[in-house]
Amino acid sequence: MNGFLNLLKPPGMSSGAAVAVVKRLTGERVGHAGTLDPEAAGVLPIMVGRATRLLDCIPDKSKSYVAEIAFAGATDTQDAQGTLIEPPVRVPGREEIERALAAFRGVIIQRPPAYSALKKDGVPLYALARKGQLVETQGRETVIRCLTLGESTGGDGYMLHVDCGSGTYIRTLCHDIGQALGAPAHMRFLLRTRHGAFDVQSACTIEEVMAAGQAGTLQSLLLPLDFPLQALPALMLPEAYWKLGRNGGKLPAALMPALAENAPCRVYADGALVGVARKSEGVIRFDVGLAGGEA
Repeated sequence: MNGFLNLLKPPGMSSGAAVAVVKRLTGERVGHAGTLDPEAAGVLPIMVGRATRLLDCIPDKSKSYVAEIAFAGATDTQDAQGTLIEPPVRVPGREEIERALAAFRGVIIQRPPAYSALKKDGVPLYALARKGQLVETQGRETVIRCLTLGESTGGDGYMLHVDCGSGTYIRTLCHDIGQALGAPAHMRFLLRTRHGAFDVQSACTIEEVMAAGQAGTLQSLLLPLDFPLQALPALMLPEAYWKLGRNGGKLPAALMPALAENAPCRVYADGALVGVARKSEGVIRFDVGLAGGEA
């Protein structure tokens, strides 16, 4: 069983727990793309079988979110599950928030939260933080492509709509917006509506996944191996090269003369995806092979 599962992760379930469910149902190697915090909900791409080899080959890892920013004080985790470390001061008005958002669009520097899945010496920072060992994180670049203010949620909250690059922390964004306004804030709610090619409209619930697993129809929910790779050019191998492609051998660059040096492409043999490769020094070399030496 190989492919991608577009899972609508529910709040209260960790990304690891979601992977464990699918692994138990399939008996295959399983992984996920893009961790969602346990209390967050939304799109979580699950890789099953040979799809786990393709994570680094997926060209589009951008994400879209709907979040609630609450001007109800800052917390140590930057979300509603944390302990209050700065009390609420005021609730800014819509026009003031709109002006502040301008500084958070484009390339920005974020300092990842101490309570995060980033690791120090192999240990997640959240595990160290829970032991009272807070680690100073370094600021790093991330991209906010679109950031708009939505409706008021009543009282002290507003909805935010965010399109961003990989590695963006939305709870940190909410915290930093509050700091910029002098109105301590945290993230109260988060829904990921898109992860690259995977969107919330076509996602399946964990209940649907479990029912399909019990009915023996889980394969029908899996998206094909090339689903998130459609932005890459495709090389359809002539029959004479099928065996070489399936075995991950070096292919003549002349098979795809328009492919730029070091640019990746999808490679197919007899209509089936056999890997992702790139042109280098006159040949096309596989970054990832999928066929496993099939004849």
